[in-house]
Amino acid sequence: MKLTTKGRYAVMAMADLALNESIGPISLKEISLRQNISVAYLEQIFIKLKNKKLVRSLRGATGGYILEKPASEIRLSNIIFAVDEEVRMLNCKKTSKKGCTNKSTKCITHNLWDQLDQHINGFFEKIKLQDLVKQNLKSL
Repeated sequence: MKLTTKGRYAVMAMADLALNESIGPISLKEISLRQNISVAYLEQIFIKLKNKKLVRSLRGATGGYILEKPASEIRLSNIIFAVDEEVRMLNCKKTSKKGCTNKSTKCITHNLWDQLDQHINGFFEKIKLQDLVKQNLKSL
């Protein structure tokens, strides 16, 4: 499965924002300390999240980041795709004329991996950021 730390850290950081949204704007340093992610890496992630309108930055001494829309409207798939991640099991591109084997045919397990892709992406599509927050609060 090809989900890098960028995708996982983006979800963690967004869950941190949602969990602490009652405090007000959250700095990347605060997220960094709580989630053990470097500030420099968070800066790269938050540029992409901001460009996709998932977060908004507020300037000033009490500035930081807030969610652009309610956690109930943000799906994990939105976050993962915002940071240019894609979860896929297939090495070939579905639209490629070369196929999996570079001989214009599909590999013998193509349909298996394609179904797994659909299952995983469907899973991320169903779960909302609010669901993560609720799960976290229950485990406290």
